[in-house]
Amino acid sequence: MTPIDRDAVHPDAVPTDASNSVRPAVASPAVAHPAVAHPDAARPGPFGSTDGAPVIELRDVEKTFVVRRRVGRFRRARTEVRAVAGLTFQVGHGEMVGYIGPNGAGKSTTIKMLTGILVPSGGVLRVAGVEPARERLRLARRIGVVFGQRTTLWWDLPLRDSFGLLRRIYKIPDARFRENLDRFVDLLDLGPLLEVPVRQLSLGQRMRGDIAAALLHDPDVLYLDEPTIGLDIVSKVKVREFLRDLNRTRGTTILLTTHDLTDIEQLCSRVMVIDHGRVMYDGSLDGLHSIGESERTLVVDLAEPQPAIEVAGATVVRVDGPRQWLAFPAAASAAPLVAAIADRYPLADLSIQEPAIESVIARMYASSSV
Repeated sequence: MTPIDRDAVHPDAVPTDASNSVRPAVASPAVAHPAVAHPDAARPGPFGSTDGAPVIELRDVEKTFVVRRRVGRFRRARTEVRAVAGLTFQVGHGEMVGYIGPNGAGKSTTIKMLTGILVPSGGVLRVAGVEPARERLRLARRIGVVFGQRTTLWWDLPLRDSFGLLRRIYKIPDARFRENLDRFVDLLDLGPLLEVPVRQLSLGQRMRGDIAAALLHDPDVLYLDEPTIGLDIVSKVKVREFLRDLNRTRGTTILLTTHDLTDIEQLCSRVMVIDHGRVMYDGSLDGLHSIGESERTLVVDLAEPQPAIEVAGATVVRVDGPRQWLAFPAAASAAPLVAAIADRYPLADLSIQEPAIESVIARMYASSSV
């Protein structure tokens, strides 16, 4: 099954390089748009890895689609839309990188080029030393992919049978398959679900099954496209704990796209921001927040209505009865604020609202005069 490209901007959009055979990507001029760098950004070594050899490498990669729009009653106008424009970055072995940006930024298009589903319109792209579009079958044994809104499992089969089919597809040795399956079932709490048809699983249960399925063949690289979308808190915690353990114990390289900044904060030491098909930032999450001057919001519920809370490091932006909203820098810790408020005010409850990625990017644009 080949997923439909959700980054195409129109139902009639088709790649400009579509053909029945895979052709080599022809280099085309990159659009000048340098990524923003922060002095404190945590950056990898040469080519993104300690040994100088990246597991993922892109140089001036572009992807263009053709959009045909109706003009009059019988004619359609042809327009080229550039979904990815001059992407250049490297990811080293064992890195866990967050790849974020607003809807339509080109994240899923990038993932699909990295897996060989889409052919780049220009530039150079290699994964584990392989050009994905040319050697897609060979690359398939080296990568695992999870698309949050799609499944690689068989809808009417029990979860166990889906895993068994994947064992045969990837020709996984029996001993290794049993070892991996037992480990993933334990870490992802899949035991009670193995005999349940996939169509009867909840979204969170199916997502955990998809992650296990993507890892049964021991891939070097794991692509996660919105892996926690629509999941409840418990399922998100399980998925994050599993991914941390996978990266720590097996050194699996992980490229994660998500709109949930908590995923990035808890999993990734490096983050790349993409917008309009270009890398706008590549560094640490703290550096991104500093550039964007983004803010988190501390929502405080007091036992009774009070005047606006006065506490160092935060500003009250809204008061509604006993509930107050305090803004503070996203890069700062909330612990001192919570301690100060609890010490001076009758605190009943509190929560923290993370800044939306769209607002971070908007502030970053304003700060960097892009």
